Amino acid sequence: MFQNTFPLAERMRPTTLDQLIGQEHLVGEKGILRKVILSGQIPSMIFWGPPGVGKTTMANIIANTLKVPFETLSAVSAGVKDVREVIQKARPGIRTVLFIDEIHRFNKSQQDALLGAVEKGKITLIGATTENPSFEINSALLSRCQVYTLKALEVKDLENLLANAMKADEKLKDRKIKLKEKAALFRLSGGDARKLLNLFELVTDQYPDDPLEITDEMVTSTAQQRISIYDKSGEQHYDIISAFIKSIRGSDPNAAVYYLARMIEGGEDVKFIARRMLILASEDIGNANPNALLLATSTFQAVTMIGYPESRIILSQCATYLACSAKSNASYEAINSAISLVNQTGDLSVPLAIRNAPTKLMKDLNYGKDYQYAHSHKGNFAEMEFLPEEIKGTKLYDPGKNAREEEMRKQLRALWKEKYGY
Repeated sequence: MFQNTFPLAERMRPTTLDQLIGQEHLVGEKGILRKVILSGQIPSMIFWGPPGVGKTTMANIIANTLKVPFETLSAVSAGVKDVREVIQKARPGIRTVLFIDEIHRFNKSQQDALLGAVEKGKITLIGATTENPSFEINSALLSRCQVYTLKALEVKDLENLLANAMKADEKLKDRKIKLKEKAALFRLSGGDARKLLNLFELVTDQYPDDPLEITDEMVTSTAQQRISIYDKSGEQHYDIISAFIKSIRGSDPNAAVYYLARMIEGGEDVKFIARRMLILASEDIGNANPNALLLATSTFQAVTMIGYPESRIILSQCATYLACSAKSNASYEAINSAISLVNQTGDLSVPLAIRNAPTKLMKDLNYGKDYQYAHSHKGNFAEMEFLPEEIKGTKLYDPGKNAREEEMRKQLRALWKEKYGY
């Protein structure tokens, strides 16, 4: 009886270049990376590509081919101390390969800790990232690495993966399995080889009878019952961030911090979470509490410098503050209304009084004439029209119903009555 407890994707992980499916432009017969590996002299490198296309596998193949010490770290959980321990373990004269998964999650200090060892040749760095390394990797470190771009797997690659698994895996090779339909497998895995194989194994476990004809309905049903892991690139990624944002918008700090924890435990990009709170601070809180935008901005800057695991505290502080804050989407509605008005009315002439007049000719044409400085008027409201003649008196910003904006509302009402009589 089969007793291996490793998931199918791990059991089927290639150990040689010839076993690797996909990435022909890099590891095919004429692939540049194949030539580099076979030469035995590999540079530090960054593998950039979508999830499940072979970044980790290629790093393992390099270590197996060169037969050198191989260390792995995950940037989600590792810190500077872990990096330094690996460097200290490296033996003189024998270059250690250090593979760092999701290297884009390392902050500046963590990346800087690698720099000296890479420069001296003490370690050969192989980093894997789903993010553009030009934006996420320090320029000093990036300049010392060769970047290889991995492509998304094609349908034929995914079909080959499944065929190989049914033919070679000890658990599956003696079963009579037929893929009647494949669309659901490909759709739910999103081109991720790891997810594809593990989902395929879930289905075959769910339906142990032989012969077995796998259909899209069987795959979808199994996935709904069994797959509950947070997926950064799949549907649940969008469901959780939606729940997070709506909980903050609905002033529920308990739900907000719960969904925040779901994302943190799922390894969500710290900057993605902070970026969404930064948008919410303006869109859903706005002038009801301008400090919200300041805190969200500081949060984004702080977590960018710090990274996990400490960033969870900063994210929690910001999320609970935003959830407990007064809310207003008045500025959001105002810009949407203004853009709609611009699209309807086109390029209307700017009133002469508020045009710029840098030359004598423009002054002679009355540019800037009768302009009133707001500082000279009570409440800083100038008694003049700023909108084009065709849309004068149009109200685009309607202050929200909260203490801070209610004061703005009173002032605007007084101005409106004075200017337009209503």
